[in-house]
Amino acid sequence: MPRPDGWIIFATVVAFIIKGMTGFANTLVFTSIMSFGSANIEISPVELLTGYPSNLYIAWRERKSISIVSVMKISLLVILGSIPGAFLLKNTDTSLLKIVFGVLVILLGIEMLLREKQQNKAKPNRIFAGVIGLISGLLCGLFGVGALLAAYFSRTTKDVAGFRGSICAVFVFENTFRIVLYCIAGIITWDVLIISLQLLPFMAGGLFVGTLLTKVIKDRVMKKIVILLLILSGCVLILHQI
Repeated sequence: MPRPDGWIIFATVVAFIIKGMTGFANTLVFTSIMSFGSANIEISPVELLTGYPSNLYIAWRERKSISIVSVMKISLLVILGSIPGAFLLKNTDTSLLKIVFGVLVILLGIEMLLREKQQNKAKPNRIFAGVIGLISGLLCGLFGVGALLAAYFSRTTKDVAGFRGSICAVFVFENTFRIVLYCIAGIITWDVLIISLQLLPFMAGGLFVGTLLTKVIKDRVMKKIVILLLILSGCVLILHQI
């Protein structure tokens, strides 16, 4: 029976501390750490199964702050983008994927950093929402990364509870679809399932610590810390492949 090593346990705890603090970025952190020694096709299904319960929990906890209409629209677009993303995951060179992922992390971090300086949240038009949804779905299929959605919901939600609840609700729909898709494509195997189940206690522990930290650290400070860590992870990941 496969057993998770110390490195993947460390990645899980750190990733879900971040998840508990912000409601997102767990996949970015987990994949950034694990990509130094594993291929994306090995990383994404484990993180998907491990993180699924956390999205269910946060979406339920913040359910009163969620806009159902907005979540359903974006979820549909994300699911549509996940199909070609999953195909590319199984048929694209791993080194290229890691470089693309590193660039993605850096660009996402810079965009989020710039958004933090804006006081007013502008309502995006339908074209913007469509592009964000489809690209997010493509990235979800490739890396399990839906953090691009943070750029969208940071503009459309009124408070932190609404942001966390909305983004995790979309992740629930996308995760459910992608679990089925990965099973059909043979990406989720018995070994992946066993390792994911063994990581659940570490996920829960990290999520609990992250939730506690939200009570002592201001939201704006937490977001800036996460953004800087993501940008640094992206830079290191690209340099590792050059």
